[in-house]
Amino acid sequence: MTVCREALAPRLESERLILRGFEPADLDSSYALRNHEVVYQYISGKPSTRQECWYRLLRATGMWAFKGYGSWAIEQKDSGAYLGEIGLFETKSNFSLANGNLPEMGWMLFPEYFGKGFANEAAQTVLAWATDHLKDREIYCLVDPVNTSSVRLAKRLGFVETGRYLNDGIEDLVFRKVL
Repeated sequence: MTVCREALAPRLESERLILRGFEPADLDSSYALRNHEVVYQYISGKPSTRQECWYRLLRATGMWAFKGYGSWAIEQKDSGAYLGEIGLFETKSNFSLANGNLPEMGWMLFPEYFGKGFANEAAQTVLAWATDHLKDREIYCLVDPVNTSSVRLAKRLGFVETGRYLNDGIEDLVFRKVL
């Protein structure tokens, strides 16, 4: 099978992390991540099926071919452990459409990696890449106001809270940042 390398995510590295494009073998890890209650309570409010996780991996990979940006798997350099996922994506949601299809940034980690600076390190790495490749673009993130760790991280990354958004009965804080 031939793989179109132009459609794959660039490999990024930081001091402790490798950010890489998704692979078929990531399905089990992504499924476990999206079925951890501490994670999904802030993302979708419900666990994901295996099929939904597979489709998300395919969409995340296809985003690179369509938009030139997308998502990465987060690996710990020294152990190779799958810590979570991070990326920039276009959702075509009502919010996205009403705001000019700006790229949205999102992140999620397994709870055992919370509080160790991994999310910040991964996000800083993505933002450095985005600043070089998406110059002068505005991006946003939606954060559940109850998820105080992600609210703090968004602010630490330089996102500015600009309002609230109600989607399917779930209210999120809206944060924006110019690259």
